[in-house]
Amino acid sequence: MKFGAQFQQVLRKFDDENARDPNLVVIDGTAQPRELIYAQWLADWVLRLCPEASEALQLAARSQHICRWMIPRNSYPMTRAGYLRWREELKRFHAQKSTEILREAGYSEETIARVRDLNLKKNLGEDPECQVLEDALCLVTLQYQLGDLMDKTEPDKMVTILQKTWKKMSLAAREKALGLSFSDRERELITKAGIR
Repeated sequence: MKFGAQFQQVLRKFDDENARDPNLVVIDGTAQPRELIYAQWLADWVLRLCPEASEALQLAARSQHICRWMIPRNSYPMTRAGYLRWREELKRFHAQKSTEILREAGYSEETIARVRDLNLKKNLGEDPECQVLEDALCLVTLQYQLGDLMDKTEPDKMVTILQKTWKKMSLAAREKALGLSFSDRERELITKAGIR
């Protein structure tokens, strides 16, 4: 589904913001800003899951982790409670940042509120668009980040993380996940987690 010039302008602004990420990932031999690539992966998955995704859902996908590097994980205690506080602060930060950009571009307050609700994952479990976004987040993790996550996480904890991720996903997203290409060690983890 195509949207107008305002939509394209905001996507460019989101991408410009994320292109400032000093953390780089190597994609096809080229170092690129991590959050810029992440936003593109997430937006792609949203469209794969829901080709007719609304304008608000696509805007939320592209801004879900906007400027994430500005609030690093180590700025909070390295405990479970610290992690949860960090995640909550990030959600509010991303929602506020996207709100500012959308308002500057002249979007309606209704659209801005909808994008904000999706960024904050309000009504997860009841809102179908929120579930699409959650599914896309999980699929990005499984497709692109699983190996790196395994490198820095204890094996038993990794099994729990994978099981929790799986529980959050819809049946349609689980089917997509099972069709992904995994390394042998990733497959071994998936089997150990009882995912099939």
